Amino acid sequence: MAYVVPRPNLTWKEKIYLPSIVAGLAITIKHLKRMLKGETKVVMQYPEEKWDAHMPEHYRGAPTLVKDEHDRERCVACQLCEFICPPRAITITPEEIPAESKFAKVEKRPKEFEIDMIRCIYCGLCEEVCPEQAIFLRKDYAITGTTRAEMKHDKAKLYELGGVMKGLVHKWNPKK
Repeated sequence: MAYVVPRPNLTWKEKIYLPSIVAGLAITIKHLKRMLKGETKVVMQYPEEKWDAHMPEHYRGAPTLVKDEHDRERCVACQLCEFICPPRAITITPEEIPAESKFAKVEKRPKEFEIDMIRCIYCGLCEEVCPEQAIFLRKDYAITGTTRAEMKHDKAKLYELGGVMKGLVHKWNPKK
C-alpha cells in the first residue's frame, strides 16, 4: 500500500506569487543600478581584454610541471598526483635513474608525464599532494586546442608552460 504525503495548503500570498516576483525584480534593479554606476563590468571584449589583472588569488588554473632554478626536473615520479586525480587525467611512466648518477638516491624520474586537459577538472589536488612542488597551477583560463591530441600535454609541453620555480627541492639536496 502506497503512503500518500499530504501537501500543505498555500496561503493567498503564495497563490498569487506576487511577493516572489517583487523580490526577483528587486535583485535585478539592484544589479542594474550597480551597472549604471560603473561598479560592475558587463561585457569584456575577449581576446583584446583579458582577466589577467583581475584574477582572484584563489583561482586554480591548468596544472603544469616546473623545473628548479638549475633547470633540473623537480618531479620524482612518486605518482601521488596520478593516484589522487579524480578524473584520472594524469599518466606517469617512471624510469630508474642510472646507478652511476650522483642523484641515484632518488631512484626514479618520470620517463613520460602526460595530463589530458580535456579530462582535468582543475581541482588542484595534484598540486597539494606533490612532495617536491613539481606541479604548479598557473593562472591561465584560455586553454584551447583544435584536436584532442593538442589537449594532451606531454612532459615537454608541461615544462614549457610551467617554467621555473625557485625554492628547496628535496630531490637534489645531498643531505637528504
